[in-house]
Amino acid sequence: MISGDTRPTDAIVRACDGCDVLVHEVYSAERFRARPPEWRRYHASSHTSTEELAELAGRARPGLLVLYHQLYWGADDEDLVREIREAGYDGPVVSGEDLEVY
Repeated sequence: MISGDTRPTDAIVRACDGCDVLVHEVYSAERFRARPPEWRRYHASSHTSTEELAELAGRARPGLLVLYHQLYWGADDEDLVREIREAGYDGPVVSGEDLEVY
């Protein structure tokens, strides 16, 4: 399952429930808090934070969660994975890179 730019929804959870691989966009929740208010409004309405993705993936339980279209804002791949882990997701997760095979 590949998500586009989206907020987390129950429809996404249902669509990817138990899928082998979930490829989902994400932004750093930690770095989000330092963004200007207009950025926070837009991104909260159209994208998924690490904390929200942890909850979504915990419900959908994909075989592998691949992060893509990452909005780092000064974070790095390890930070994104750490944020997802700290938010409670314990399944397999990688921060995707172009041309990698998963």
